[in-house]
Amino acid sequence: MSGERPLHETAAGPSGPAVSLDAPADPHVRREALSLIHSRVGDAFLRKAFVVEGGLDVLTLCRQLAERGLGDALVRDEGRLGVFTTTNLRDVLLLDRPPAAIPVREVASFPAVSVPIDAELLEAMILMLRHRVHRVVVRQGDQVVGVLGQLDLMSFLANHSHLIALAAAQAETVAELKSAADQIAPLVGVLHGDGVRVEVIAGMVNELNRAVFRRLWELVADPHLREDSCLIVMGSEGRGEQIMRTDQDNGLILRDGYDPRAAAEAAEAFTAALADFGYPPCPGGIMASRPEWRQTVSGFRSAIGGWVHGSDPEGPMNLAIFMDALPVAGDARLLEELRAHMGRLMAGNDAYLAHFAGSVHSFSQDGSWWRWLPGLTGRAAAEIDIKKLGIFPLVQGTRALALQYRLPQLSTADRLAALVEAGHMDAARARDLTDALHLLMAVKLDSNLAQLAEGRAPGNLIRLDALGTLNRQGLKQALAIVADFRAWITQHFRLAV
Repeated sequence: MSGERPLHETAAGPSGPAVSLDAPADPHVRREALSLIHSRVGDAFLRKAFVVEGGLDVLTLCRQLAERGLGDALVRDEGRLGVFTTTNLRDVLLLDRPPAAIPVREVASFPAVSVPIDAELLEAMILMLRHRVHRVVVRQGDQVVGVLGQLDLMSFLANHSHLIALAAAQAETVAELKSAADQIAPLVGVLHGDGVRVEVIAGMVNELNRAVFRRLWELVADPHLREDSCLIVMGSEGRGEQIMRTDQDNGLILRDGYDPRAAAEAAEAFTAALADFGYPPCPGGIMASRPEWRQTVSGFRSAIGGWVHGSDPEGPMNLAIFMDALPVAGDARLLEELRAHMGRLMAGNDAYLAHFAGSVHSFSQDGSWWRWLPGLTGRAAAEIDIKKLGIFPLVQGTRALALQYRLPQLSTADRLAALVEAGHMDAARARDLTDALHLLMAVKLDSNLAQLAEGRAPGNLIRLDALGTLNRQGLKQALAIVADFRAWITQHFRLAV
């Protein structure tokens, strides 16, 4: 389904209504509408699937679609399922053969994006955003039960994340794009208040941010630069684990031969616009506007070599940040080339892996403080940095294992699942670590929303005496799981303590 039109072409026809992000005036109406996100895919209208065989010629298929008043069909071909749309027909017309001589299997998009019928509608929205498609195939087990279209989903969930993504895609100025980006944080607050799982919110925010970043880059960079570069986001943004806007972590990989200085103006405009949107500049300078994070493939290859073999104490952290790079716009093959180079440098490099893994202890301190929880006596009223003491060691330890075993996954949960599947970690440990991560993210989100309500910038400091009983108990258990994981990583990599 990757061959379909961009999202901004599907909100309505040429004379259709403009996308509006105005929330209902009555907050109760707004909350009632947003609570529909808890609904399942099967609750929405599902169109009956029209399925054809891959050997059918395109002309015959188009006749059948016209007879049925349809604009797409599912294509079954040798055990795989694809989709044929009007966009695929456009590609057919560019070929030097008549449509009657072209089997639909040659021009259909494989595989079709699918979703289980009992999945949350929010998951279907995230899939549409991620793959930039207008419909998903709905399955019950191995059976296709229907097709969920974007317009049907939007009619069921009016004024939700798809409209934000559509408004971002349609933005013709940076100011219009900022208006779309400003809708993300309020949506997060309502979803969290309605009890949507934190990992689902994080996935939605990740896809919406990517839509904003992609369109912003299109607005500030000329076509030649976009073709000869790969814009990336890194850190928690790359892993899909950042919810509130804390800081920017982005970079620009340029094709060899492109002068990095020629990309400076666009990169600086990108960074400045994001800061205006509410994404604060990175304190460590990890932004495309900085020359060290705006380099050619060869330049980054040399930088990665320096991170691994050099004496710069920031080298391992830079490598860790780059490990989480996610392509947002441009030629993703440039990033893939650097990933392959990084993998080659790591092959058999046990000493560096141990050094890399050892940073799980970077922020550790006397572990006795959390034993005061949940009684809240003595030191319990102090603020703690939940990222340094909880999230970072969990993420970094998992990242070190992913580096060791050359796993391609980016999110911490996906890396843990891959470690289990490959036989490198016990399933119970991975489950506990995933649950701990999600609890830590939820506690941080609670705190960030409270900080915003008080007019403060969201940060990583958590006041223990501001936590409810359940969060205090959960935090104690999560941090105990992290402490046990640090000990496990120490033994696994034979770290000196």
